[in-house]
Amino acid sequence: MPAEGHGHGHGHVHPVSFDPTAAEPDHYPAPPPNGRAYRIGIGGPVGSGKTALVAALCRALGDEIDLAVVTNDIYTTEDADFLRNEGVLDADRIEAVQTGACPHTAIRDDITANLDATEKLEERFPGLELVIIESGGDNLTAVFSRGLADSQIFVVDVAGGDKVPRKGGPGVTTADLLVINKVDIAHLVGADMGVMTSDAHRMRGELPVLTQSLVDTPDAPAVADWVRSLL
Repeated sequence: MPAEGHGHGHGHVHPVSFDPTAAEPDHYPAPPPNGRAYRIGIGGPVGSGKTALVAALCRALGDEIDLAVVTNDIYTTEDADFLRNEGVLDADRIEAVQTGACPHTAIRDDITANLDATEKLEERFPGLELVIIESGGDNLTAVFSRGLADSQIFVVDVAGGDKVPRKGGPGVTTADLLVINKVDIAHLVGADMGVMTSDAHRMRGELPVLTQSLVDTPDAPAVADWVRSLL
């Protein structure tokens, strides 16, 4: 049941008025995976919980997988500093990229800075198995170049409203995994989780969708299992 006061009607199917698989051109071919760490990109709008998810994955996987993290912020090292302060990994396993422009620039258009940071970590830790690359907060079109990330997670949260998945965009429709975050507050913001998840599945076809609350499950077990399945 929708929360009281939620004024949007959801009794009809919302048609998709665009190609849900459309994405910006990717100018970088996927590099061969042999001899390097697997790379997972995590993107999503500002405040959706990307950094909290990265921290949760580091806690869940750090003892079993040799991993490191690259963060992206426009002008600061805020996300890297948060992860270091939380102690989720040794500080030298976290590299910060300052994009100086919209975050999608450094994860799709000119991936040089992120590749440099990733390769620096691989040189520092020769047995590295996984690098998590967190994008700065961006909009629903922000997807990683396959030249940078082998797999992509896109994070949205219920505070944006249950309309977000059906708005589509390449982040929602083409990412390898869509995570709907902060489900514990859905009733407070009037988000109908039934609508949100059904719209997400309709927009994504066979691609997986996971819902989570890092308040209820701080180690993001479902997402951690998805990552394990890749490795």
